[in-house]
Amino acid sequence: MRYQEIMKVLSECGMGAVLVTENWVIREVNEVGIRLLHGSEHHWLIGKKLSDIASPLCLEPEQKIYAYMGFNEYLLRCPAPSAEDLPANCRLVVFRTATRDAQCDMFEHALEQVSDAVVMCDEETRINFLNNACIQMDEVVPSDVIGEKNEKVYEPLDGQSLIIPQAIRKKQIYLGRRQIYTTRYNKNVDITSNTYPIVQNGQVLGGYSIMKDWSAVDSLNKKIVELQAKLIAQSDPSKHNSGKSALSARYHFDDIMHISAVMENMIEQCRQAAKSDSSVMIYGETGTGKELLAQSIHNASRRANGPFLAINCAAIPENLLEGLLFGTEKGAYTGAERRQGYFEQANNGTLLLDELNSMNINLQAKLLRVLQDGMVRRVGGSSEIHVDVRVLSNVNVPPQQAIDENKLRRDLFYRLGVVNIAIPPLRERKEDIPLLAKQFIMKCNAKLSRNARDLDPATLDLFQAYDWPGNVRELEHAIEHAINVLPDDESLITPEYIPAYMQDVQSMHKIKPVSAPTPRAGTSLNSTMKDVERNAVCKILKENGGNISESARVLKMSRQSLQYRIRKYGINVKEL
Repeated sequence: MRYQEIMKVLSECGMGAVLVTENWVIREVNEVGIRLLHGSEHHWLIGKKLSDIASPLCLEPEQKIYAYMGFNEYLLRCPAPSAEDLPANCRLVVFRTATRDAQCDMFEHALEQVSDAVVMCDEETRINFLNNACIQMDEVVPSDVIGEKNEKVYEPLDGQSLIIPQAIRKKQIYLGRRQIYTTRYNKNVDITSNTYPIVQNGQVLGGYSIMKDWSAVDSLNKKIVELQAKLIAQSDPSKHNSGKSALSARYHFDDIMHISAVMENMIEQCRQAAKSDSSVMIYGETGTGKELLAQSIHNASRRANGPFLAINCAAIPENLLEGLLFGTEKGAYTGAERRQGYFEQANNGTLLLDELNSMNINLQAKLLRVLQDGMVRRVGGSSEIHVDVRVLSNVNVPPQQAIDENKLRRDLFYRLGVVNIAIPPLRERKEDIPLLAKQFIMKCNAKLSRNARDLDPATLDLFQAYDWPGNVRELEHAIEHAINVLPDDESLITPEYIPAYMQDVQSMHKIKPVSAPTPRAGTSLNSTMKDVERNAVCKILKENGGNISESARVLKMSRQSLQYRIRKYGINVKEL
């Protein structure tokens, strides 16, 4: 088709088109182009430079850069069709009005910053938008739930129907509704919401819900009550409860961000262990969040209202560590004062021994006696003091290795390792990376007053390939590094902004050769990994005759996690 005909057709379709030289001088312009470029007449634009009128239109359309024309009007360049008779050294530039697009992007950016959670669905209840607060509250990965029906992502736990589908179906507003639901990742959420259908000219376009985390509101109310109680106790000493302590743990199980089945299983074990007073030993590599898990166990136990203390056995010399743990009497050594130790301070609460394998082996023997008898004798003291303390401990090497290397007494391990918990390293739960990265981006934005939005797909592919020797802490530091060096006008974290050492091929995870489908040209590593996972799930399901429970056992994941993958990859179990 000739370029004059193309320009006419584009004008009929409401799109502007100009023929420009290689120096961006306008030679021809269609009727819509005259209007969009604010030209009074055709000859007014001929000979002028498009770069002087609307310079962003001179950039490639893939960049999606808006040209602001004043009066709240924006233009956006579009791919141009090929023409048979373009003059030499000329090109067609096609553009359209994009005011609504720009406004939509600005509205979406504003919604990302509000503290209330917002979820929006189309008329079929398919999720098409979640803001940052909603992602944080529900702990979902947007790429996994966008396009999914609301009912497939959320399941009510209070016997009620989900509110957004009701609002869309009945064209009715629901205000101040409370609902408890679980996500497909097994996160239980308690919310209050205002829900609205979107109706235009009698047609229902969809609906949205603005939500507050009721558990956060409830927690705030409890803190207010506790503060009032403390104020009353201070004003009336006779009512002061000496058993209460200001020492407390900050974290709860809900603060542990995850969607992986291996983490869900580990946390469920910890929830069960929290119900008793048995000692728990936590093994995890550096940066996996051992203390966060210990605090969560304390806060889920019957001792939650008691004190929580943690002592780092690796950071304190042996001669000081003994006094800190057991307390001292005046004159026990030069300069010694009469002072309670951690065991006494943690009475009716929990004591965490951090990096237990760094404690001197002789001091471990003294610790064992306290654990056996529940009696503490201060350094330099003669009397014994009874304490009621639950002891948690963590080690950064496998317990058996610490025993073999004579860094952990075997009898102490039997006493403190009644319950053994191993935190999986990040390289074994890489499906958690997008969620964790999003959380860290939001945290760093608030901390550094920056405006990053997400990871570039290439960065996510690199993160999925990396081995993460520093685990979750290393991921958090990588995100913080990137946001510190990210230019102010950039919103996506691309690979050039992550630490250089992570891009070194020598530090990448060396994957053993396995039988896997050959990736197509242009296919990302993330897509290839998904193909491998789908093939593995299909293989196990086929070997077990489609039995989901047995297949889940073989794959070492929960039945619900396997069902999620079956839905995610569209696997027809009956055909297998």
